[in-house]
Amino acid sequence: MDTLVSSTSVAAPVALRKLYFLRFAFAAAWAALLFATGGTLGPAAVTLLLVYPLFDVAAAVVDIRSAEADGGGAPALRVNVAISSLAVVGLAVAAASGVPAVLRVWGVWAIVSGIAQLVAGATRRKLGGQWSMIVSGAVSTVAGASFFAQAGGDDAALTSLAGYAFLGGVFFLVSALRLNRARNGA
Repeated sequence: MDTLVSSTSVAAPVALRKLYFLRFAFAAAWAALLFATGGTLGPAAVTLLLVYPLFDVAAAVVDIRSAEADGGGAPALRVNVAISSLAVVGLAVAAASGVPAVLRVWGVWAIVSGIAQLVAGATRRKLGGQWSMIVSGAVSTVAGASFFAQAGGDDAALTSLAGYAFLGGVFFLVSALRLNRARNGA
């Protein structure tokens, strides 16, 4: 099995920490904006729905470059780039069909990207600060199944995605802080 990082130079944890702080800030802002839309599928909400996986693609590309610069590969992150790119297309199509369709696409994306995140965190354990990423991947997988199930009920709402994104951001914040502690030898 390929590993995401084959060495543990100082650069990898520093780059990851910065990326994780950025991902937290983005998730918090995104969640607040989606919540402010009231959960309706207007132009603002659709734009936000497409921006989230696009940001995920960009963050994964930065993460891949960091891993490669440190001498490692990044197969789980490459899978995440592919699935998040497909999610953008799927969400664009689903938005025309309504909230339940959006929740189904988001649910499938959350499941697959959660598994990829779990694998990425597991292969980076030696860098420190990855247990929250492993847990986040598992939570994402369960949440994805929940979104899919919610799409079939009367309570289908986009606002549940805001909570999911914010929680994911908190996991990135915890990982960033844990990486900082690992870097400082605490």
